[in-house]
Amino acid sequence: MIPIRLALAIAAIFALPASALAGTVSSPDGRIQATVEADGEGIPVYAVSFDGEPVITSSTIGFTFTDADPMRRGFAVIEESTDSVDTTWEQTWGERRMVTDRHNELAVTFRQQDDAARVMTVRMRVFDDGVGFRMEFPQQDGLPVANIAEELTEFRIASDGEAWSIPAGDWNRYEYLYERAPISALSTVHTPVTMVLENGTHLSFHEAALVDYAGMWLRRMEGTRLRAQLAPSPRGPKVIREGAFHTPWRTIQIADGPAGLFESAMILNLNEPNVLGDVSWFEPHKYIGIWWEMHLDETTWNSGERHGATTENAKRHIDFAAENGFRGVLIEGWNVGWDGTWFGNGRDFDFTQAYPDFDIEEVAAYAAERGVRIIGHHETGGNIDVYERQLEDAMAFYERLGIDAVKSGYVADAGGVIAPDGEGGEVFVWHDGQEMVNHHLRAVKVAADHHIAVNPHEPIKDTGLRRTYPNWVSREGARGAEYDAWAVPKNGPDHVPELIFTRLLSGPMDYTPGGFSLRGRGATAPDIPSTLARQLAFYVAIYSPIQMVADLPENIAAYPQALDWVQRVPADWNESLLLDGAVGEFAVIARQDRNSQAWYIGGVTDDQARDATIALDFLDPGTEYVATIWEDGKTADGLGEDRHAMDVRSYTVTAADSLTLHMARAGGFAVELSPAGE
Repeated sequence: MIPIRLALAIAAIFALPASALAGTVSSPDGRIQATVEADGEGIPVYAVSFDGEPVITSSTIGFTFTDADPMRRGFAVIEESTDSVDTTWEQTWGERRMVTDRHNELAVTFRQQDDAARVMTVRMRVFDDGVGFRMEFPQQDGLPVANIAEELTEFRIASDGEAWSIPAGDWNRYEYLYERAPISALSTVHTPVTMVLENGTHLSFHEAALVDYAGMWLRRMEGTRLRAQLAPSPRGPKVIREGAFHTPWRTIQIADGPAGLFESAMILNLNEPNVLGDVSWFEPHKYIGIWWEMHLDETTWNSGERHGATTENAKRHIDFAAENGFRGVLIEGWNVGWDGTWFGNGRDFDFTQAYPDFDIEEVAAYAAERGVRIIGHHETGGNIDVYERQLEDAMAFYERLGIDAVKSGYVADAGGVIAPDGEGGEVFVWHDGQEMVNHHLRAVKVAADHHIAVNPHEPIKDTGLRRTYPNWVSREGARGAEYDAWAVPKNGPDHVPELIFTRLLSGPMDYTPGGFSLRGRGATAPDIPSTLARQLAFYVAIYSPIQMVADLPENIAAYPQALDWVQRVPADWNESLLLDGAVGEFAVIARQDRNSQAWYIGGVTDDQARDATIALDFLDPGTEYVATIWEDGKTADGLGEDRHAMDVRSYTVTAADSLTLHMARAGGFAVELSPAGE
């Protein structure tokens, strides 16, 4: 005999309309399937499988508020809809020119069965390379203002595996070395966080289109169950939204190997199209700068006898750039405010007033005469209160001087960004909280009004907004090459092979490679764990449409074979492929120039020497190519004495050939494949 309670539950299920049962949506190729439904307690849940095997088991979706009942249980499905998209769009610049957006969509609308009767739609898009979902809230009387205390989105990973992550909520923002550990040993981590499950499935968790919302961390609850944790706010609610709104997309990239992660365009596809129109005024380029010398402590950002940003020094860099084909020269420390305590302070910065030994008008005119562009610099010391009050004037000043790109900085400890409190005072906020999310977008929009490209350091993480605002060309957001100048430990040999499959899945990074001397600061941190050929490989392996050659001009000139490579390698691409690799161990990447038929290959390895055999079947059949190779020499050792040994050679190849190239410990190689006769 069936118990009365169970009988009633079964009857209720069969009485529901079809739309109230589990909604299911599959990827176009059928390999990924997602379901969205309400469980027995009326909790909205979702699940994801790959090739019929669970990837994410039933995981909850919900919210808590600082002034309202939770949106967690008691929901019923009231509507479902589906859609499909199969289109191709063109990037104005990028790691590939044409991007295919092919996905199937399921939207499930829930109503909470209480007096407020609040409504929420979960929109799930399933691509061949993963899933993205977001929560959408219409304007409604039951939630006129959403004061979100926390988002309860879960990710119940179906099995254990290995994860590559950096800690969230610690003082140094995103600038940490990656830790490789079991998923079941994670704590609270930033995204992207990349995983390889026990069955070999590759996953990467992140978010897309982060707008007017707090950044998402992932916190392990127990086992392999992770939950969203929003970046903190000193104002109480972590997110404040009025009227209709939606969250960013929560993304899970899914593949059966590392190439599927590397070649995914899902995060870009989850962002809105370009709203700026013609941005041809931005040109992908390579640059040098008055920067590495400060990290070596040879000159200073602040004024005085050792000041780096002088008129004379700037002209010297401009001359070198003009003579060697660099479009840009970055100049840091030119403006008033660097004296005294600027770190985490920034109250004295003036973004239109130069120090007396730097004539910015004269320098800008000199650069224009020599066909070089100055890259401006706005260090805020983490003070957006001061910066936003000067933002319009600062961008207009640069536009008048012909400066069309700016590197900004937010050097302050996490939780130490100074923002206005709305009452004439200050409040301290997080680098990835809602206020900073909104600040960065304001800066990008003002810069676009003045035809200026933006490259923030100590930024908010990349979530694909470069598609919508293509003047947002790059950013830092990880441990960059500056740590090789002075840090102990430096960026180890596994750091770049980890970045390629973690941080760089989210978008371009201004890593600032090109330390050709392989020397850091003085006796305390002298040797950079790298071969010279590895430094060249970075220009293919680490994507950015702006690429710095960081070393001092005299050091760049001292290695003419390396200089020859960076003069040849483009910064804008037609296509990008992962030819071989393993997360955190090595990567061999091929990219095709957007403006020619040439291909370029970069290979990097960790502390293990490797030989890579590369099939050239991606080349046009029937065409002969001249392969020019910059490869670790026989005695090269990125962790030993001979780090500069490099062999350069050329010969003719076709698509039917293959290359076998050597990578020393902490080494690499670079290859140019140019059609014969070009």
